Amino acid sequence: MRTEPTAGGHDLRHHGDAEVRDDGSALVDLAVNVRADTPPGWLREHIAGSLSGLAAYPDGRAARAAVAARHGLPVERVLLTSGAAEAFVLLARALKVRRPVVVHPQFTEPEAALRDAGHTVDRVLLREADGFRLDPAAVPEDADLVVIGNPTNPTSVLHPAAAVAGLARPGRTLVVDEAFMDAVPGEREALAGRTDVPGLVVLRSLTKTWGLAGLRIGYVLAAPETVADLERAQPLWPVSTPALAAAEACVGPRALAEAADAARLVAADRAYLVAGLREFADRGLRVVEPAEGPFVLVRLPHAAAVRRRLRALGYAVRRGDTFPGLDEGWLRLAVRDRGTADGFLCALGQVLGTA
Repeated sequence: MRTEPTAGGHDLRHHGDAEVRDDGSALVDLAVNVRADTPPGWLREHIAGSLSGLAAYPDGRAARAAVAARHGLPVERVLLTSGAAEAFVLLARALKVRRPVVVHPQFTEPEAALRDAGHTVDRVLLREADGFRLDPAAVPEDADLVVIGNPTNPTSVLHPAAAVAGLARPGRTLVVDEAFMDAVPGEREALAGRTDVPGLVVLRSLTKTWGLAGLRIGYVLAAPETVADLERAQPLWPVSTPALAAAEACVGPRALAEAADAARLVAADRAYLVAGLREFADRGLRVVEPAEGPFVLVRLPHAAAVRRRLRALGYAVRRGDTFPGLDEGWLRLAVRDRGTADGFLCALGQVLGTA
């Protein structure tokens, strides 16, 4: 079973890559939240070195141990997946839940996967008036599965770890999507590695920071019994040998230091972009702040028309109306280097000057 193209008026299967396919392939990409100029050369060479072993079936033990060591956990608490998106499908299929709740606006695949698995999904919609910040009281007490992103795609809001952990309850599975947490300097507010939060499941992706969306590699951190349930729902050898090589490399000391440097650069580039966007406040543009992810969410008049005109000027941005809790007045912009930001802001000024 697959979700309908729309669920409650929102196309849950639309993602940023749709903006840069086909006639969008030549556009400057501000629609996809994958770090530009990646993977780095050393990582490409490391992955290429694994190709000589393709005749053997994948063996994930070394990569699993490396991920466990990176978070200070036993290997029984780690499950490697074909991208973080696979984990949502496994959770939806393997867990026996009565009332799943997804906190929106956020990445739409968790809800889509739950619907595909036959679940009726309740939504908690965070409010623009509150800066899309988490209100724990809005989550129903009888929810036995709660899904939330942190930092959240597309709002770029970073929720306090204490507030997110406070959603845990006996008998409840709390799924925290930390796909973009390694883009936050110091990974502050992370729950990865915590074992004191009952029912906690943390998802991580290695595709965003390292530019491995085409390779598909992510992982789950959870209690051993939850990991075992999810593993039983996986096909045999779900993660390829090159992806396993990438996972082991991306959690090593060299990679962690490089990711920390990248996070600081993203923060500086984001501040530069946000400062430029504020210059259009008199034309009705508003940025959701403080932004903490490698993207920003903006509201502006005639956003759909602005998006189309930006494409004509060579820039792809992500429409926001496919996210529950948002409408067609929203756009999401990936953070890029300052030169790219300058070009985009110039194009935006042209568009808004003629809107």
